[in-house]
Amino acid sequence: MTTPAPAPYVEVNGHPATEEDLRIPAFFDYGHFTAMQIRDGRVRGLALHLDRLDRASRELFALALDGERVRELIRHALDGAGVRDASTRVHGFLPPGDTETTLMVTVRAPARMATTAKSLMSVPYARVVPHIKRPGEFGQTYYGRQAERAGFDEALLTAPGGVVTEGAITNIGFWDGTSVVWPQAPALTGITMALLESGLARTDRPSVRRPVTLDGLGAYRAAFVTNSQGIAPVRRIDDTEFAVDEELMGQLTKVYEDAPWDTV
Repeated sequence: MTTPAPAPYVEVNGHPATEEDLRIPAFFDYGHFTAMQIRDGRVRGLALHLDRLDRASRELFALALDGERVRELIRHALDGAGVRDASTRVHGFLPPGDTETTLMVTVRAPARMATTAKSLMSVPYARVVPHIKRPGEFGQTYYGRQAERAGFDEALLTAPGGVVTEGAITNIGFWDGTSVVWPQAPALTGITMALLESGLARTDRPSVRRPVTLDGLGAYRAAFVTNSQGIAPVRRIDDTEFAVDEELMGQLTKVYEDAPWDTV
């Protein structure tokens, strides 16, 4: 039996969410968000999260989003929930008639990606406007559930021609024996992925972006996925098996864990 996740603590613009507040995401879900793991009031890649929110707000609403306001609202929500460790999301919406981005902060129990090797089922779906992280992604949810029903852990999204883009809720990377390879295709650049890219560059470990296709998966020795909860190896994509490269995973984990923590 699966234990349901506890309901999140939610604040909107700095106050506990009211029924009226929750009508915004329920009936007007055109917006964006970022997801982060906070430990002792700190998060990795804070500047990347704030930049993501600001860029999305400018593109969707033509409004800048002040990073200090975001930080203040996150701190306020953590205090309201009475926690210092949390899985936190910051959502941006612009209800009709408003002239300032409405910010909803949700606080749940902290989480960490299970490091067991994952299996992925490729699906013929690529998100529109993939560079913006946004709620209500029907296609990702639909194919993610289809993959689970077929006995896989996650869906792997692909564009026409079998071009690999991203996981349903992750980025995916490959190891060719020399370089970490990120698919060169329209996809969201996740914060963990960005931290790994910059961290690998600092340690002189090659990291490249180039096209990856389903029919070319056999060229790679290993694969892994990343999201805000961490990093995990991939053992299978459809019928293509991958060995878990413990040395690679150790290197990636160290690079990620060496990324500095920023105070919210």
